[in-house]
Amino acid sequence: MSLARNVDLLRRLPKLDGLRFAELGRTADSSSPLREVTGFGDNPGALRMFAFVPAQLQKPRALVVVLHGCGQTAAAYDLGAGWSTLAQHYGFALLMPEQQRINNANTCFNWFNPEDTMRGSGEAHSIREMIAHMADAHRIDSRRIFITGLSAGGGMTSVMLATYPEVFAAGAVIAGLPYGIASNLREALDGMFHSPARPARELGDLVRSASDHRGPWPKISVWHGSADRTVNPGNANEIVKQWLDLHELPEVPMAETNVDGYPRQTWWNNDGETLVESYAITDMAHGTPLGLADNDQRYGMEGAFLIEAGISSSYHIAKFFGLTGWIAEAKKKVEAKPALTPAPHLARSIRSAVAEPAEPKREKSYGFDLGQIITRALTAAGLMK
Repeated sequence: MSLARNVDLLRRLPKLDGLRFAELGRTADSSSPLREVTGFGDNPGALRMFAFVPAQLQKPRALVVVLHGCGQTAAAYDLGAGWSTLAQHYGFALLMPEQQRINNANTCFNWFNPEDTMRGSGEAHSIREMIAHMADAHRIDSRRIFITGLSAGGGMTSVMLATYPEVFAAGAVIAGLPYGIASNLREALDGMFHSPARPARELGDLVRSASDHRGPWPKISVWHGSADRTVNPGNANEIVKQWLDLHELPEVPMAETNVDGYPRQTWWNNDGETLVESYAITDMAHGTPLGLADNDQRYGMEGAFLIEAGISSSYHIAKFFGLTGWIAEAKKKVEAKPALTPAPHLARSIRSAVAEPAEPKREKSYGFDLGQIITRALTAAGLMK
């Protein structure tokens, strides 16, 4: 789907539970827990800074930087991917830089523009300044700073991991591209649509040349839909190759497992710590995969480039970052609950009741009969006959 068609889809979507999807960006901006921060430092990239810091923070304190995709705002992507809900639940700080149309007409981060992809320059430097501000203002542990992004935000995630590798413990790229493969629009489009294969050493050298850093390197999680027609899925392989070379790991996966129905490949170091992982979301188009998490919680909601796939990428990325342990107060509340007789899980029953035949997972019409779905779900859960 083109960006224009996705934007048009948003305008046409109906009301559901009082939220008009046609007003997604405006509604998200007015009700979002994100707050704009100004005066955070140098801003050569002319980006806006939004942040959310819950009242309770796990120790040591952690920060996740989240970069939206093209045509999105920080608040709308947060609403869709559910990062502030995760931050509230698990007690970590959230930073969401936002692109402006004066920099890019489609509000894409300029992941291929040399001025914006160099250490100490442009958008990369602006994001670094935001991180420094958050770390100082909220006493963030320097060993617990992470970054993730979708599409152009995924490309900029690669940029930040390459230009400031000492800042991040780990990163996650969703439907993005490796660092350094493009320095102009023509090369960017070639990388997006064709993803020409490069030697692993060449890809690794692109990162090594971006700074004086020589390791240790951040860990990385890579996500991509196999039916992506916007950013060629081959880019996931190229990102993995780039970081395997940096970590001096073999190209052959050390393990291949299945998570929520999707293949996951992993590579680890001599201590058994996973350094590189890759998820292939079978038959999914361009976007961030959504679904129930391991704890039966749902994070985010469907929208443009935010696709129901039965797996919560935001949750699994937070888990990869090591952020999904309960905070002490939450643990006490859980332990204080009386034991209950197990009952069918309503959320999973709803998902089962409305399951559709296998087909490429993409944005779909929201013109469904909500009453019928609830009736079917309650019946499946054994709560209605």
